[in-house]
Amino acid sequence: MASAAYLYTSEQISVWLRGLLTIAWADGHFDEEEKALIASLTQDALSPTTELGALEPIAPDELAAALGNDARTAENFLRTAVMVAIADGTYSTPEDQTLRQFCQALGQPTAVLETLCLTLPEHQVEVQAADVTVSEDDSELAIAPLRPVREWLDQLEIADPRVAHFLCKMIPSQCPFERDVNLFGHKVVHIPPLCKLNPLYEQLVGLRFRALSYLADDCGEDVAPYC
Repeated sequence: MASAAYLYTSEQISVWLRGLLTIAWADGHFDEEEKALIASLTQDALSPTTELGALEPIAPDELAAALGNDARTAENFLRTAVMVAIADGTYSTPEDQTLRQFCQALGQPTAVLETLCLTLPEHQVEVQAADVTVSEDDSELAIAPLRPVREWLDQLEIADPRVAHFLCKMIPSQCPFERDVNLFGHKVVHIPPLCKLNPLYEQLVGLRFRALSYLADDCGEDVAPYC
């Protein structure tokens, strides 16, 4: 059976996960059930031997002290942080502000964030106010400005099984949340699948596939539970 050495230290993984939690909590919509889910995801499944403390948000300078000495590590962290920010299909202003603070502390450029800002609700309002419409046939043109983000996310280096496990658990195996809302036997509204709302969903699915391949081929792990 193959095995893979850890790329990051236990301290780095602890700080890394706390950084992701900070992004997840940035918009303030994080109830106790969600906290318990994240705690289980990070502590029990990913890093059972790593002390995460009280799972408290992390300050940018503390994050930089552990991850900022290596540009590759810092950039890989930021890729997973962006993934957490866009996982629900919505990029919010608080998430953007937190990511900018992290970029500054880690000495990384914010060009990708400038592109992501095109998806902020206030930007969408500006587009609607300008009466700009895009037909369904032009859907690719609509997400063309996000191409730098898509290419940047595709460059995430998967070389640590703990990061691979996080990706497999964070990204669902199927496009979730599509359902009909019925009232008195009649369909009231149809909620589209998340992949129809998130223009970067294909990148997330691609990252999950790469993480599965890494765990199976490089680490010799059974990935059936993720399939």
